[in-house]
Amino acid sequence: MSYTALYRKWRPTAFGEVRGQDHIVTTLKNQILSGRIGHAYLFCGTRGTGKTSIAKIFARAVNCQNPQDGSPCNQCPSCKSIMDGSSMNVVEIDAASNNGVENIREIREQVQYPPTDGKYRVYIIDEVHMLSIGAFNALLKTLEEPPSYVIFILATTEVHKIPITILSRCQRYDFKRISLETIAGRLKELIQAEEIEVEDKALLYIAKAADGSMRDALSLLDQCAAFHYGKPLTYDKVLDVLGAVDTAVFSKMFRAVIQGRTRDCIKELEELVIQGRELGQFVTDFIWYMRNLLLTQSAEDAEGLLDMSEENLRQLKEDAELTDGSTLMRYIRIFSDLSSQIRFAAQKRVLVEVAFIKLTKPSMEANLDSVLQRLTELEDQMASGAAAFAPAGAAASFPGSGETEGAVSSSQGTGAAPGQTLAENGVGDSVYTPPEKVSLPSAQIEDLNLIRGQWGKIVREMGMSIRPSFRDTVVEPSGDSCLCIVFSNAANYAIGSRPSVLGDLERYIENTYGKKLYLKSRLSGAGERLDTIYVSEDELKDKIHMDITIED
Repeated sequence: MSYTALYRKWRPTAFGEVRGQDHIVTTLKNQILSGRIGHAYLFCGTRGTGKTSIAKIFARAVNCQNPQDGSPCNQCPSCKSIMDGSSMNVVEIDAASNNGVENIREIREQVQYPPTDGKYRVYIIDEVHMLSIGAFNALLKTLEEPPSYVIFILATTEVHKIPITILSRCQRYDFKRISLETIAGRLKELIQAEEIEVEDKALLYIAKAADGSMRDALSLLDQCAAFHYGKPLTYDKVLDVLGAVDTAVFSKMFRAVIQGRTRDCIKELEELVIQGRELGQFVTDFIWYMRNLLLTQSAEDAEGLLDMSEENLRQLKEDAELTDGSTLMRYIRIFSDLSSQIRFAAQKRVLVEVAFIKLTKPSMEANLDSVLQRLTELEDQMASGAAAFAPAGAAASFPGSGETEGAVSSSQGTGAAPGQTLAENGVGDSVYTPPEKVSLPSAQIEDLNLIRGQWGKIVREMGMSIRPSFRDTVVEPSGDSCLCIVFSNAANYAIGSRPSVLGDLERYIENTYGKKLYLKSRLSGAGERLDTIYVSEDELKDKIHMDITIED
């Protein structure tokens, strides 16, 4: 005997076997029990949600000689003839291949004759949106005033393509995507009946990969069970068969994206390709992973929405804390665009690599959410203080232009010590000139370190028209309770040195840190070094182990 695919073998034969469409099943059963049966029905929804199955059950139920609670008995001659396809009362039409006017005219001729046995002639037209305009017009009159013994059931996955004149003459039923729990529960029933040993984690992944389609879930289970016939079906084996990726890989790649490690993302992707993973499935699963991260950030009770182990949930929460919602939505947008492109692409790997480059380098995109991410990164750097750009112990400057970054990068690239600069000696070689060290009383060094450490945050609180004026500024000591802001640009100095601006800064520092400081400003001279290292007197004494004299 030939093998029957699981989705055909376990197709529902009664309303009680249908899963995930209770709102439709209850309505149809009540119509049969009360005798209030309509003449035209429109079943719409995504693939594999039960449209054709319920249509066939309904066709048998209205003709059943011994209905049971609105469901067909499947034992009477009428039910048996419909099930084996020999009944003349139920006609199934595939509109994808029978979409012409002449096909509908044949139906119009057939409906003139009442059924020879049973009560109703039922016409099930699948993928009805494929009918031509002429065919829809030919169907219109018959659909509006059919004989009392005729029922039309129209099924479609694209209801927006149905003319409004057809929609208005049908009872519309929207089939929902079947939930993950419902699909997994149904699969568990079937593997027990089929005596297939499958891990619960593997079943959950198959149910998730089906994306709300019971038929797809059964097909995937059939595929995995056939590949590992006679052996227990584990989670890892399912991943191998479907070309999918383990959740731990998503966490690893997401962290590389957040940290801007483009090279690591590309290497990890190359490893997946070598393992034979299917890139289209990887893109879909990575979107789901980022969706779960967004839910973890946004929903108060995310645990109730996410069906996963405690270990995976803990990992998800840790990853969710690494970024904000707007950045996650940008990531999801890029990969959602990718999922629609990769389906028909010849070079899938290239598209995925470009997407990761976009994620790790927001500067490559000019749209709003990329700009917002770059601004957020810059604000985080400023909030962490000047240490993000300046060497430890060197003068704190407000980051903003490429000059500060360039100076630090060149120093690090040549192996210079923190705070040192490069100068040419007599023979043209570069020599290091260490910065000057100056000792300060404890009170002054305390005030200086406080303001330098918070300088990025302080400047960020200034008005948007004032903030740019403090780019590349340096805070220096200028006596007891007094600090001097040194500007490197004359135009910025003209704005930032105004008494009103300095007064606003003084008030902010007093209100926020409880320090009453006086601020001065000056413009740096040409070639002036601003990398002086200030230390406390006690620290200097400890290092040189001798008494020192502080000159005025």
